[in-house]
Amino acid sequence: MIRSSLLIGTMALALSACNGEPEPPQYGSNPNLPEPQRGLLPSMKIPRPANWGNDLPKVPQGYKIQAIATDLRIPRQTLVLPNGDILVAEGSGGNAPSLRPKDLIAGFIKSLGKSSAKGGNRLTLLRDADGDGTYEMQGVFADSLNAPYGLALINGAIYVANQDALVRFEYRDGQTQASGQPTKVTDLPAVINHHWTKAMTASADGRFLYVGIGSNSNITERGMDAEEDRAMVWQIDAQTGAHKPYATGLRNPTALAIQPGTGQLWAVVNERDEIGPNLVPDYLTSVREGGFYGWPYSYWGQNVDPRAQPQDPQKVASAIRPDYGLGSHVAALGVAFSTPAMGAAFAEGVFVGEHGSWNRSVPVGYRVIFVPFRDGRPAGEPIDFVSGFLVDDGNTRGRPVGVTVDPRGALIVADDLSNTVWRVTTN
Repeated sequence: MIRSSLLIGTMALALSACNGEPEPPQYGSNPNLPEPQRGLLPSMKIPRPANWGNDLPKVPQGYKIQAIATDLRIPRQTLVLPNGDILVAEGSGGNAPSLRPKDLIAGFIKSLGKSSAKGGNRLTLLRDADGDGTYEMQGVFADSLNAPYGLALINGAIYVANQDALVRFEYRDGQTQASGQPTKVTDLPAVINHHWTKAMTASADGRFLYVGIGSNSNITERGMDAEEDRAMVWQIDAQTGAHKPYATGLRNPTALAIQPGTGQLWAVVNERDEIGPNLVPDYLTSVREGGFYGWPYSYWGQNVDPRAQPQDPQKVASAIRPDYGLGSHVAALGVAFSTPAMGAAFAEGVFVGEHGSWNRSVPVGYRVIFVPFRDGRPAGEPIDFVSGFLVDDGNTRGRPVGVTVDPRGALIVADDLSNTVWRVTTN
């Protein structure tokens, strides 16, 4: 075991020394897509954890940031409740078996950039009773969950997307602890769980829940049978649990949100690996009912990926181009629509939490960006909203995941490396 770890470590360090091309601009509706690059192993390098010390993340002029919860156990997504309390889903899942030596190496590389904390498998509740911005209460709302991730509140109930099931807690405004065990609404695909996170949002009328289910591989290396009910968004009846595929071909839809005023579902999606440091751009997109978005047969519309066998030209022809490229391997894990309470410069658009790359020699992501919208659509280049996680020596002090906009004018950011929840407000 020790010799194997040393071998993996030696190979990983050698890989991390490889130089990749700087990423060209890959933002917007027509990102630059270079020719695929394939080799024995992709570039693999991840920033190591570093301490914040007395520093804080950087935010735009006129804004301030503070840590409102620390010493958490892998915070992933957050939910602002009607009385201003914040629920935090804490956990870590997955553990799909490795298929190839490169999977072992990738697993080792990824482990270097993770918190040493154990996933909490719980919901933590934060409360600022006097409204001064300090959340003086931090307690467990519910525990014994199974890698909770997606959260939603509709019709007097809190819905939680565990890695294997959608469950429901009855909720009264102001409640600080769950009154009992949750009720299962429906099982969620959980065999292998290569991509285990189950993102979730609720329809504007509260009738449906939308759950993102990631693929069981990078590019079908486990076979197509393993991809049944994967790489898609489910639409689930919140009361009965009845469900159907809403959209397919989304490799890993890691965060979902409903656009205010339109009811339109949007998602951020993590795209495929191992065809170069600048392919394929992760993306932000509106999600059409019945739409197919390419995975595994093609990317960014009709760009064929020959690794997926057998090919399906009809599916490729039907593939929908995403709305907005975020850049390759940024690992977008959070999305939230803004409100005018966030300030005039950031009133219309979405915030996106970028967890950061592990498979490029030059790291990207590790920040929260704002994508401006105009007339209901993305318009313009992204703006750094929370940054400063990466430090000069190539390490990082945090990794943003979920982002949530408090209607009163605050951005809530879950950071699963420093195990912190951050709150950004105007001065």
